Amino acid sequence: MSSVLTSQPVRRVAADRIVLPPTLATTDTRGRILEASLGLFAERGFAGTSIRDIAGAVGIQTATLYGHFPSKEHILAELTLAGHDGHRRAMADAVAAAGADPAAQLAALVRAHVIFHAEFAMLATVSNAELPALSPELVADSIAVRSESERLLTGIIDRGVESGRFTTRDAWLAASAIGGMGLRVSNWFGPGSPMTAEHVADTYADFALRIVGAAP
Repeated sequence: MSSVLTSQPVRRVAADRIVLPPTLATTDTRGRILEASLGLFAERGFAGTSIRDIAGAVGIQTATLYGHFPSKEHILAELTLAGHDGHRRAMADAVAAAGADPAAQLAALVRAHVIFHAEFAMLATVSNAELPALSPELVADSIAVRSESERLLTGIIDRGVESGRFTTRDAWLAASAIGGMGLRVSNWFGPGSPMTAEHVADTYADFALRIVGAAP
């Protein structure tokens, strides 16, 4: 049994394709540094990746890399902020297009939440898992954006409860459960998944409505 468990390293993310949002996906040296860093951080973790590793993956000298980023931590900070901001924007746009019904808003938010974690699996995994590696100064912007996303979700649930549309007894725990199940998608969804991201998103939206006790 032990040989089976230790024969292969455990991957943190099933996706094998590095995808950056359009704001970062450039072909210049800076863009290539971010792309290479994301792949390495997703595979090895921030602590397990060195500046030399990143420079080698890009095909540049470490001095050239430092000309674009003052430290490895600054690379991570830019990736995590892009991840959190892209995620927030996707959910906010979905909610805005869903109309006034809290149930429709919640379903739209969850679909966007899941689709983002499936399409940007590496970015989502790194953005969430590596936040503790950042200093308070460099993590502040990402934390602020994440708080906005949390308020967007909890606000919908609160309005649903106040209007009688939702029957959950604990809005905060409902929001935590809904957010958490979507976060995990970035770890297991990949090219070998037997279902589409849209199917997962629709199913999770149904799960979310059941969690809050949405009335028909």
